[in-house]
Amino acid sequence: MRKPVDLTPEETLRYHRQIILPRVGPEGQRRLKDASILLVGAGGLGSPAAQYLAAAGIGKLGIVDGDVVELSNLQRQVLHDTPSVGRPKTESAQLRIARLNPDVRVEQHQVRLDSANALGILEGWDVVVDGSDNFPTRYLVNDACVLLGIPFVYGAVFRFEGQASVFAHPSGPCYRCLFRDPPPPDAVPSCSEAGVLGVLPGLVGTIQATEAIKLILGIGDPLVGRLLLVDSLSMQFREVELRRDPDCAVCGDEPTVTALIDYEQFCGGAGEFLDEPLERPRVAEIDVEELRGRLDSGRPPAILDVRESHEWRISNLGAYGARLVPLGRLQEVLDELDRDRDLVVYCRTGHRSAIAVQQLASLGFDRALNLRGGINEWARRIDPSLPTY
Repeated sequence: MRKPVDLTPEETLRYHRQIILPRVGPEGQRRLKDASILLVGAGGLGSPAAQYLAAAGIGKLGIVDGDVVELSNLQRQVLHDTPSVGRPKTESAQLRIARLNPDVRVEQHQVRLDSANALGILEGWDVVVDGSDNFPTRYLVNDACVLLGIPFVYGAVFRFEGQASVFAHPSGPCYRCLFRDPPPPDAVPSCSEAGVLGVLPGLVGTIQATEAIKLILGIGDPLVGRLLLVDSLSMQFREVELRRDPDCAVCGDEPTVTALIDYEQFCGGAGEFLDEPLERPRVAEIDVEELRGRLDSGRPPAILDVRESHEWRISNLGAYGARLVPLGRLQEVLDELDRDRDLVVYCRTGHRSAIAVQQLASLGFDRALNLRGGINEWARRIDPSLPTY
């Protein structure tokens, strides 16, 4: 058990507005001072998270980032400034935090997190804040945190939208319960390709810092079992309920992933659905505009959703008669499908559904069509009320 820490008179004055909160008090502030939080990434999300955690009085902050500051970072990575261009991000972050709150101890890890170093770096921290911007690191952080028993605060941004949640908490799901398999590399453009509104990481990163502080203090209702969706254009916040997947490969009842794996390879493949090359199968497709026209024509096609049940709860075409059959169960329902009727198959972005259409075509379903872009494309172009994820 850790020895209780005391607050100096200067700290009592610095944190006075926080200490007078009834859910914090001197004891809560001492907890924050005694806490250690590791930030994976000192970029768009890590920038606001690091500054607010330091300002709140977190005693020890770790920062993992192997990159240097670039001019193109400064539009959103407010932890750094123009004179820092060319400097390692961990070094720039430590200088900024020292100016903000010199009482915070900063531990630099100027490396790229990978399977070889992750457990050693993450072990011993109270909370991990994931500000990474790529799928291999997100799955790596998730698996390492589950294995080590450390909750982590997840955040992600894309164009005008963001997400946040708390994973690997004893009472909730992990990241793999939501995204069992990574998307293929060609399915999701990076922020450098698609862009991101500069203030959006500030919004999501601040939410992450809030969740981390709540976890340390043990107050409020953290985002455990909940995925917060942020739409900055409409300035709407929506919430999706998440449940722990008993069949999850990492946190399930009988986990199959008990050690860290090669995440670059894992995220470079098509997932568990197909032991074939990465390239999306070339199958007959239908555009979302054409599908809408056919649904309005009086001769609608049958619609099949091959995602998982937790994805269906986020968004679906159930209003148009869509049926949920996860790709792994497709073979079980073949006798229930009408071979003489047009069948439109969709998933999140069109990759899993292309695999499904390929399988169906090989079994004589000549009228099966893949919905190009998936449910996310439908949400973007047809029904903006549906959340994308």
